[in-house]
This record gives sequence, C-alpha cells and structure tokens, in this order.
Amino acid sequence: MTDTDTPLQPKKKGLTRRQKRTLSRGVQYVVFAAAVIAFAVTADWGRLRNQFAQADIARQMFPDVITLALKNTVLYTLSGFVVGLVLGMVIALMRLSSVGPYRWLAGIYIEIFRGLPALLIFVFVGVAVPLAFPGTEIPGGTYGKVALALGLVSAAYMAETIRAGIQAVPKGQMEAARSLGFSPAKAMISIIVPQAFRIILPPLTNELVLLFKDSSLVLFLGVTLEERELSKFGRDLASTTANSTPILVAGLCYLLVTIPLSFVVRRMENKAQEAIR
Repeated sequence: MTDTDTPLQPKKKGLTRRQKRTLSRGVQYVVFAAAVIAFAVTADWGRLRNQFAQADIARQMFPDVITLALKNTVLYTLSGFVVGLVLGMVIALMRLSSVGPYRWLAGIYIEIFRGLPALLIFVFVGVAVPLAFPGTEIPGGTYGKVALALGLVSAAYMAETIRAGIQAVPKGQMEAARSLGFSPAKAMISIIVPQAFRIILPPLTNELVLLFKDSSLVLFLGVTLEERELSKFGRDLASTTANSTPILVAGLCYLLVTIPLSFVVRRMENKAQEAIR
C-alpha cells in the first residue's frame, strides 16, 4: 500500500428494516400500556361504578329489556332490512337498465338518500308523509313506519352493493344463459342475481349491523311503552332512576347482537378471499 492510498473506512451498521419494525412496534406497545395505566390510575372508579354499574337498577330492567326492548329492536331491524333489500334490488336493476329515465331516477334516489342523515328520513316519514297524504295511515303502525324509514335509508346503500355484485358476475354467465334460450329477465333472476348475492353477502350482513344501531332513531316517531326499543327503554329508565346504569345495560344488549353478526361477516369475508385464491 502506497502513501497515497487511503485505508477503507468501515461501513457503519444501522438497524435493519426488520429491527426498525420491531422497535416501532415495541414503542407503540409501551405508549399504549402507559395510556392504559394512566387511565386506570387517574379515573375515579367509585363514581363510575355508582353512576353506571348499580346492580339493583340493572336487575329492575329484566326481563323487559330482553322480552320487550331487544325484541322490538330486532323486529324493527329485520323489517327495515327486508324493505331496504327489496327496494334496493329494484333500484339496482333500474341503475343497470338500458332505459335512460330509469337510470336517472335510480341515480337521483341513491344520491339523495345516501346524502341525507337517517334522522331526517325518520322525521320525513313521521311528519311529512301524514301532512302530504291526510287520512292515510302507513300499514303496521309504528312498525310499518320504522320499516319504511329504515328501508329508505338502507335501500340506497344496498342498491349500490347489489349493482356492484351483479357487475362482478362474469359476462359469460349471461351469454351462456341466453344461448340456452333464457330471456334477459329470466337469466338475470335465475342465473346472475343468485351469483351476485353470494358475492355481496358479507357487505349486506354489515348493513344489517348498521341498521340494528340506526333503529334507535325510532324515538322520533313517537312510540308507546310497548313499542320502545333498547335506546328509548334505557333512556326512560335512566331518567326515572337518575342513573346511567340502564344506558350501559342497553348498550351491552346491542353488543349481544352486533358482535356475533360482525364475527359472521369476518368469517364470510375470509371464506370469500379463500375462494378467490
């Protein structure tokens, strides 16, 4: 080695990409644990227990919270889902129609009802419809009004979901059905729609979960004691007892339904992904 030559400098070794990810994950765990500990230490658990966890008040809610409130919530949700599914199917087919006015009407409906808050739809059904059509009663009383309101809200979302599912079915399916002598309408009903529903089943189930929570807006229609759903039932008892325990119990009843449904949605999505692979 001559005098002009310079020795090679050793390269500085930094953290590898995997080590950086591990370090970042560790820091996040530490921050999360610190936040949990800080909350546990600073929270006044005695006051929280007195306000939200009074066992004697919770016991007073049973069995009505299940046999009345939860039952009504499930009935409202299922009726709204059925109306929304039927209306959504019609709107989806209009959206895919070759007739221009059908497509325009479907597009206008979807944009309006996806953009409006669900609360306004309930007010519209409970107030505007009776004013616009004096002497006309929606069949089913409160149950019919809730089914219509929830159906109008969900139909806009379901229509787009159904449309996407129909378009996801390979075009060769329609061509094969036509070659076998099926009319376009019969091919759509018998061949395309059943395949589309297998594709869109997870998002439709997720829509059912959202409707279950939106059913709490029924209070804006004015309900009797026998027609109360979980939120109304919990709020009424909370006002009577001057305690928030009924609201917590009502929330837990929501979770009894939404958590299993969410689990079903995840299972269906996983199966769909496995089928694609």
